[in-house]
Amino acid sequence: MNTQKLLNLALECVDALGYQLDQMGITGKINRHNIAAFLMAEQKHLEGEWDSIQVRVNLRRMQFERITRQIETRTDALIGPIMSQVNRLRPSH
Repeated sequence: MNTQKLLNLALECVDALGYQLDQMGITGKINRHNIAAFLMAEQKHLEGEWDSIQVRVNLRRMQFERITRQIETRTDALIGPIMSQVNRLRPSH
């Protein structure tokens, strides 16, 4: 079964359910248009949440990279003079 057939079947079921509920006097607000609007709104909401998560992840990645660079710079500044002293003390062959 292809996607279009499944979509049509689902919409027909929603319409039938909405009609039955309306006949029972329960509600007249369940129809394919309201469900489509709800799904689109939720899709946009989820896209916004995903974008928010991506921004936070990228921010943490940038902070981690900055801290890593600072550590490397400080390590080089500390280790460089020590290594030069060690190399001077080593006997040359």
